[in-house]
Amino acid sequence: MTTPNPRPWYLDWTQWICPGPRRRFSAQELTRAGAQPWPKGIDAYVALNLLTLLAINLKELPRPWAPWALLVLGGLWALSMQAARWLWRQPTRRNLNLALGLGLVLIVGGLLGLRVLQGPLRSLQGAERQGLWVLVLLGVACGVMAASALWFLVLYRVQQIEARLTELDGLDAQLALQRRLATAQIHPHFVFNTLASLTHWVETQDPRAAPLLRDFSAYLRATLPLFERDQLPLREELELVRRYLAIMQARMGERLRWRIVDDAALDELPLPPGSLLTLVENAITHGIEPSLRGGEIEIRCARVNGGAQLQVLDSGQGLQPTDAAPGLGLANTRERLLALHGPQATLSLSERPEGGCLALMTLPSPP
Repeated sequence: MTTPNPRPWYLDWTQWICPGPRRRFSAQELTRAGAQPWPKGIDAYVALNLLTLLAINLKELPRPWAPWALLVLGGLWALSMQAARWLWRQPTRRNLNLALGLGLVLIVGGLLGLRVLQGPLRSLQGAERQGLWVLVLLGVACGVMAASALWFLVLYRVQQIEARLTELDGLDAQLALQRRLATAQIHPHFVFNTLASLTHWVETQDPRAAPLLRDFSAYLRATLPLFERDQLPLREELELVRRYLAIMQARMGERLRWRIVDDAALDELPLPPGSLLTLVENAITHGIEPSLRGGEIEIRCARVNGGAQLQVLDSGQGLQPTDAAPGLGLANTRERLLALHGPQATLSLSERPEGGCLALMTLPSPP
């Protein structure tokens, strides 16, 4: 791929000698984004235009010259379509100028041929001589139009492939983000540990097995469809968080205490799926579980200064040196907040004065 030239095209002297797009695609890029089929309707469109042009000038041609005019335009149509299909597959500046050069050679060759036949043609008189010149001018005019059409075709094709590459890059980034989100949200350890606890309680006929199974089933039903949605309201996110905390409390017992202070006015606040859940998971994984005494998690949702603030507070061991670099879940959450709410949405982590950690999500004014 060539580096884009920042200069305007009219200040680039190479464009006056060798016009065409500066972008050159690699074979891999053409395979990936240049597989669009040739639009067959163009063949009929160009043929119809040439026949219309012939019909307009037909009265200027003596009847004996009409078949020659049809032959010239037919040949020009066939050559132009072949060149256009070639440039459609390989839209490069070099190929465009090869095609234009070939067309120029054909026009010059035709004019030189007329000069060679100058003697016999001098015998033509009146309408026949005028018809010959009409035929020549018609051929030259169609050649210039074909050259312009090929130039526009290459520019359009390059822009089409560039747009397709950009679109595919965006889709790849979105899929990568979804995979990262899935990795961040479905922690294998969480699933396996919960199943292990559930198995043990079923085998020992522990009464905690039934509530845990109910919460775990609800959690999985709510979590898996998240990856197919772009956003979900805060009330659904909070329900998911409640299920998760209920499971963790069943496993951790009195070491985990939690509460949620929500605001009904924020129920429909759109959130990236799993964003609040990620903060709660981090609070338990990095704050509560490592602490021998356990701790408390509190989630607060409130309107502040016309916007919304979602806080996840924990009383665990606080930020550790290894927490200086953002983890995968937090990086995912920041990217998706930016995509959904723009740069006004922020996410920060800080140490609480009384111990523990505060995760603060600030969102712009809810609708």
